[in-house]
Amino acid sequence: MRKKMALTIILIVVLISTVSAQTKINFTEYDLDNGLHVILHQDNTTPIVAVTVMYHVGSKNEQADRTGFAHFFEHLMFEGSPNINRGEYFKIVQHAGGELNANTSFDRTFYYEVFPSNQLKLGLWLESERMLQLKVDSTGVETQRGVVKEERSQSLDNQPYGKLWEETFKRAYTVHPYKWMPIGSAQYIDEATINEFMEFYKTYYVPDNAVLSIAGDININETKTLIEKYFAEIPSGTKNIYVPTVVEPEKTAEVRDSVYDNVQLPAVVHAYNIPSLGSEDYYAIDMLTTLLSNGQSSKLYKTLVDKEQKALYVGAFPAGLEDPGLFVTVGIANAGVDASSLDESIDEIIEDTRNDLITDSEYKKLRNQVESQFVNSNTTVAGIAENLANYYMFYDDTNLINNELDRYLKVSKEDIQKAAQKYLKKENRVVLYYLPNSLKPIEEGK
Repeated sequence: MRKKMALTIILIVVLISTVSAQTKINFTEYDLDNGLHVILHQDNTTPIVAVTVMYHVGSKNEQADRTGFAHFFEHLMFEGSPNINRGEYFKIVQHAGGELNANTSFDRTFYYEVFPSNQLKLGLWLESERMLQLKVDSTGVETQRGVVKEERSQSLDNQPYGKLWEETFKRAYTVHPYKWMPIGSAQYIDEATINEFMEFYKTYYVPDNAVLSIAGDININETKTLIEKYFAEIPSGTKNIYVPTVVEPEKTAEVRDSVYDNVQLPAVVHAYNIPSLGSEDYYAIDMLTTLLSNGQSSKLYKTLVDKEQKALYVGAFPAGLEDPGLFVTVGIANAGVDASSLDESIDEIIEDTRNDLITDSEYKKLRNQVESQFVNSNTTVAGIAENLANYYMFYDDTNLINNELDRYLKVSKEDIQKAAQKYLKKENRVVLYYLPNSLKPIEEGK
């Protein structure tokens, strides 16, 4: 009986969330005098609230000899403050019935807590504490050095295909800082001093480089009063924020390379340079990605996994970034299939998208998939808070949370083909073979 009741409650909450996501998302936004941009979304259907802060700093704001700083701070920001003891941040949130996490990308760093709504004040205090007076000392820095290096070891260095993205990006970019990954280099994290970390904090973790986005069971006016209390007196930044202005040169010839690692099966990567987030061509490329690899009925899966059985796994990913990004296809070959054979088959599918219009039925299905994805991205208060902040930070148009779907639905079959012809061409790509060590050529004299 209790299980049935619990299941019924879960279904009701899911239904409420889904219905809410299909209606217009109302929000209030404004700036504090210190430059902090605030976005508030009130949804009183469930007694929870998401308190989030997005800082406009990612790995692209780093220097080439100090990569990994943004990701390092994702960890360091939980070290506490003069009013929060080391190791207490997580405990405080969990004891209040909340959950928390953070993530770092090429372009931004995002922190969030989800609480019962009666803990809104606690969430605001926690975020204001680390924005105002993060504890940056030798104990915390040395602790997090070890944590970050272990994370890199586990997720990249000792993980099958773990370096695939790193090897791809460093070949796809020659001058732009997207050529290194957000996780950075353990070497540079080791070399950095406490003064360098403090300088990074004082430069980027300031209110005028951040968005405070709150969604859930709140009262707008009461929340404004609390935000004024906890954030208004935090001083604006005084240091110059480094934003790279370098432009990656257009490719004029295909780049091919091979790397060898401790893997069992060959992998093939095609990486094409594409325009930045928000551009018309980006929407067409994004829709093409869905067509090629969204589910088992997608073109890549049906052809390479089901029909030809050349691939154990295949997918396509649009790395949509603030500056021009990448469209990437990845295939892991089946046993007995060599990389060149898989490469050829992926190439044929890409060429089909360049040469032929997609069918009416494919186009209809694609539009339905895009609409479903858009709606599903706004089914939780944490998702809404993050999307609101993203749209403001990278598009300067918060209301895209309501109407960005229109941009996708304006993309025609012809637009998709034109984008494929413009960007998915051989002279605009990197082809990387990620091969088992057993296939590595034996050097002469050995």
